[in-house]
Amino acid sequence: MFLYLFKKLAQPINFLSQKYSIIGIFVVLGVLLSCKEQSGLKDTVSTAKIYLTSLDQSQLLNEVEIKKSDISVTTSVGSTINLDPSVSYQIMDGFGYTLTGGSAMHLQKMTALSRSKIIEELFGKGAKSIGVSYLRVSIGASDLDEYPWSYNDLSSGKSDPDLEHFTMAYDTLYLIPTLKEILKTSPQIKIMGSPWSPPAWMKDNKDTRGGSLIKEYYPAYANYFVKYIKAMEAEGIPIDAITVQNEPLHPGNNPSLLMLAKDQGEFVKNHLGPAFKKNGIKTKIILYDHNADRPDYPISILDDPETAQYVDGSAFHLYGGTIDALSKVHNAHPEKHLYFTEQWIGAPGNFEENLSWHIENLIIGAPRNWSRNVLQWNLAADENQQPHTDRGGCTRCLGAITIKGDSIIRNPGYYIIAHASKFVPPGSVRINSNQEENLLNVAYSTPENKTVVILQNKKNETITVELNKEEEKLIITLGSKDIATLVWE
Repeated sequence: MFLYLFKKLAQPINFLSQKYSIIGIFVVLGVLLSCKEQSGLKDTVSTAKIYLTSLDQSQLLNEVEIKKSDISVTTSVGSTINLDPSVSYQIMDGFGYTLTGGSAMHLQKMTALSRSKIIEELFGKGAKSIGVSYLRVSIGASDLDEYPWSYNDLSSGKSDPDLEHFTMAYDTLYLIPTLKEILKTSPQIKIMGSPWSPPAWMKDNKDTRGGSLIKEYYPAYANYFVKYIKAMEAEGIPIDAITVQNEPLHPGNNPSLLMLAKDQGEFVKNHLGPAFKKNGIKTKIILYDHNADRPDYPISILDDPETAQYVDGSAFHLYGGTIDALSKVHNAHPEKHLYFTEQWIGAPGNFEENLSWHIENLIIGAPRNWSRNVLQWNLAADENQQPHTDRGGCTRCLGAITIKGDSIIRNPGYYIIAHASKFVPPGSVRINSNQEENLLNVAYSTPENKTVVILQNKKNETITVELNKEEEKLIITLGSKDIATLVWE
């Protein structure tokens, strides 16, 4: 065995600010290979980088490169993680945010140069970018728009079951131009659409807030989705997936809709699924899109094979329940996929609490429970958390970034997603790794054959961690409550 010490002396790089600072971190790399040849034992040293964020913000995605040194050392290991690439789980679709109408509005009000820079930083693949690879957008308005609206708004008392007045005019102001710019930077980004409410005339209370979809208009609403997907495609914007309804058990938002499981199942089985099939729509249909306290909602729909034939999977939020509920749905229907589509951070934000909870439950917890993506709510707001609707719009939703004119403030949601999006590209496969109580982790093999491990030290003290991958060994030291992404060549 050969044991090597790698000591980072004075130049951890924050790739965002390009500022240099001194951090006290020692990284020990030991490599043991039993790759035997006729001449005997052959020993090599892997290369690795660690990207660190501390809860006191003294480190924000600071890069520590592990380099070979001739200093030998012995070290005491406190925790061990065994990585097994031969045991794999789900393929990842990506990490990102909801691009709300308000987010797009703020981006479009920036100067072209400043907007181009932040889009490159968010969605690009360069050293200073974080590689966001998945976006969720609202079909019509969400509660983080200026006001509630749909693609088929009519005066009181009128209806349009043939959707002759369908128009996406409002989206051409902010959302569509923003998506086109993003697609230039990241042509393969996946986009999911989610409705907050159908047009009010389709609902039993004739209001954007609450109410239920009238069964008479199930066919029209299915066609509404078809028209939306085709209209976005005509703009050069592919919609990879749609959820049938955002938060179907929360009719108190504005806009919103109450849609019980039996009603969602009927709508998908007899209307939405057949409409997609008839029109050659390949966009995935995803159920539920609400809290993890009700795994029975999607399970009850998937239990009907006639409905399930049209369904790709189920989506979750975590304002209720626990993240392991996703595994309950997977275990009931392992052939269907799982998605994590929304979690907010309340303004003004608490970096330590927000980063720790979201990394544990979302970045580590959701993929370990079969989710193929992780999305934060939402991408951007201004310093007053505007815009939002009245009568239930979110007044405290802190964006991943705050946009003030052309200036940008990076909030906790930025770093939460960046710890995964920058290093785990779409197509990465989650691999097996053991979990310890105070050292949480999730591991991947990337399409470039790198091993990426996201780690969270839950202890209030420094810990030394040994990572074993096949015949290689890596030893690292993490400071109290540190978050780290390890990229192992």
